[in-house]
Amino acid sequence: MIEHAQLVGGKWLPAADGGRTAVLNPADGSTLGTVPLARSDDVAAAVEAATRAARDWARTPPGERAAALLALADAVDGDRETLGRIESWNVGKPLAAAEGEAVRSADRLRFFAGAARALHGLPTAEYARGTTSFVRREPLGVAGLITPWNYPLHMAAWKLGPALAAGNTCVLKPSELTPLSTLRLARLAEGLLPPGVLNVVCGDGETGAALAAHPGVAVVAVTGEVSTGRAVAHAAAETVRRTHLELGGKAPAVVLADASPARVAAGLRAGAFWNGGQDCTAAARVIAEAPVFEAVTEALVEMARGIRLGDPADPSTEMGPLVSAEHRERVRGFVERARERGARVLTGGGDAGLGPAYCEPTVLTGVEQHDEIVQREVFGPVLTVQRATDPGEALRLANDVPYGLAASVWTDHLGRALDLARELDFGTVWLNEHGPITSEMPFGGFGGSGHGTDLSVQALDGYTRLKHVMAALPDGGTL
Repeated sequence: MIEHAQLVGGKWLPAADGGRTAVLNPADGSTLGTVPLARSDDVAAAVEAATRAARDWARTPPGERAAALLALADAVDGDRETLGRIESWNVGKPLAAAEGEAVRSADRLRFFAGAARALHGLPTAEYARGTTSFVRREPLGVAGLITPWNYPLHMAAWKLGPALAAGNTCVLKPSELTPLSTLRLARLAEGLLPPGVLNVVCGDGETGAALAAHPGVAVVAVTGEVSTGRAVAHAAAETVRRTHLELGGKAPAVVLADASPARVAAGLRAGAFWNGGQDCTAAARVIAEAPVFEAVTEALVEMARGIRLGDPADPSTEMGPLVSAEHRERVRGFVERARERGARVLTGGGDAGLGPAYCEPTVLTGVEQHDEIVQREVFGPVLTVQRATDPGEALRLANDVPYGLAASVWTDHLGRALDLARELDFGTVWLNEHGPITSEMPFGGFGGSGHGTDLSVQALDGYTRLKHVMAALPDGGTL
């Protein structure tokens, strides 16, 4: 059994108290190894290491920071097969999907390498008589980064890219369930980033709480559950520090009467069930106008039944297990409680005889807007279908949830699509597709989905501060 270490100040170390936790393969329940269970002393050591490295990294010219990120991106690309295997073993993803995430992670790093050299600001000018003014965009210092279990490598790249590009040093805590690809990423960064610029501590919620509460951390960026975000926001409020919270979603797919049911089902095959539905942007609610409700429902059921569950290493597998047997039970609980309240399970809900962490793609109808399964994030392969009398009711149902991360609209009428895109209260709205994300465009949510921006040049705003410098001109600026 492999006993992994964590990276603090350029050294691979165990937890100070010797604590460890096992990491499992959800496909068969086997133990992949153990990782340190960091506590407050370990977090403090990591923050201190990041603080020591912060001044030099902040003063490193943007071109050199960009070169380091490009080298790391190349290393990730070159290691994509190994990273893919690790991610597949630890998270349960089909191998091809896991390798694809390594490639996309490299792309995120390359984008922010370019952005490091193009930080924007206000122009230098004489805004008051006898003076000249300019703006400095400066790094914040130490960034505390907490990433989720569903896309551990990819989310590490999302967070590290802008934080490092802007000149911050980082302490990164992956989920205790899926830390292995992040540790591999840290190994790849050795020799490419100076010691202390990237630190990785492993652990659970207690570890994350210690990182969020540490006074040496200037910004805490989290992708995770709402409860995690609330705890981080509370801890950061004690010292009035910045937070960046991406906390999940309950994405609607609004289907208008002129949409093709076959096209909707084809688009939601990945839009709803990619990564086993363990995706904050996954389509979880289909809201279809009455004229196409039955046809859309039938198409979705047929599509869901055709998704192949199986061993993540099998090239024909579309969907592997969920991240753990415990999470699968949580998902099953949502479905069973919905059934008890009168919902009809049209397909799915079982484990297909494959093991305790597997969950068949599930489609339900007969749900009410106030039902738990409509209002709360299930985070699994579960799709509800609701009927709307017209586009106005569809819009009302779509917006009537606590989350505001992502949505999609399906129609051949461009004007209606753009009208709905304007009125939908979600940070990303797709038209006639659901799920694609690009490095160049901002990603973030509203309401219960948190605040802050990932991806795009706007992400750098969350990791920098603006300083106005005003200088008196000699002799009042007169020639």
